[in-house]
Amino acid sequence: MKHFKTLSDYFDYIQLPRPEHPMLSVLFANGKNFLPCPRESSPPITNDCYSISLKKMVKGDLNYGRTKYDFDNGVLIFIAPRQVLEWDSSVVFEQKGFSINFHEDFLMGTELAQQIKKYGFFSYAVNEALHLSPKEERQMESIVENIEIEYNNNQDKFSKDIIISQLSTLLKYANRSYERQFLNRKELSNSLLEQFNKKLDTYFESGQLQEKGIPSIDHIAQKMSISQRYLSDTLKKETGKTTTEHLQLYLIDQSKNILLNPNKSISEVAYELGFEYPQYFSRLFKKKEGISPSEFREQYTMN
Repeated sequence: MKHFKTLSDYFDYIQLPRPEHPMLSVLFANGKNFLPCPRESSPPITNDCYSISLKKMVKGDLNYGRTKYDFDNGVLIFIAPRQVLEWDSSVVFEQKGFSINFHEDFLMGTELAQQIKKYGFFSYAVNEALHLSPKEERQMESIVENIEIEYNNNQDKFSKDIIISQLSTLLKYANRSYERQFLNRKELSNSLLEQFNKKLDTYFESGQLQEKGIPSIDHIAQKMSISQRYLSDTLKKETGKTTTEHLQLYLIDQSKNILLNPNKSISEVAYELGFEYPQYFSRLFKKKEGISPSEFREQYTMN
């Protein structure tokens, strides 16, 4: 797999004009302008750059990490360094929009170097892109226009600070828009929770809990073809609980049925549920239910 350490080498490969700055490129097209089109296809590649793009494709599939995404108009995507990219000749690149690409070292020594790691959407899969409203799209384009003006000016000692400040503002607006998207997608959140529980059902019924132990959130997210971060953020916004909490609740619900079998010890119940240590299962059960597994069993027997 090819890996590109510099922005210029990456742009040479995808057949775009070399950037004016060795670590930053700003491509912006509105009015009568058009974005340059990159090469028609590419096998899996990686690079050391961040990318923020609006409406780059209107048709075709782009593979990003483990996910294939069919692009639509009005979406903003965020690509982090060292993510795997792949596309073929079926992709039709749109001529409008913008694309900002910058090497991770461009942020070195700035507050944004640490802040950008906190923006979860750089860890989302492409099919979890941000769908912008017309108003949000205009806001983003206005910020990018400011960046482009500074980028094309004769750069001085203030230029980088101004560009970094505008990038930070762009990401803050994106974060706000994602919050709106989460709130407006209640049906999606419910669907994800249902899928999440179904994957756990399949895992449980196949006996993998006993064989392999409790699955990781990343494992479940992969089975759902979405990123771990997006799954957790979506469920947290809608239900107030993280994916870990939903996993724990699922295990506790399953344990209640097993505890009704008086012939099984508490330790056997714990091992059947994939817990390596029975003590951890007992502590978790009491934390969630307010009573110990033994007390739950006794309580049910008394009733």
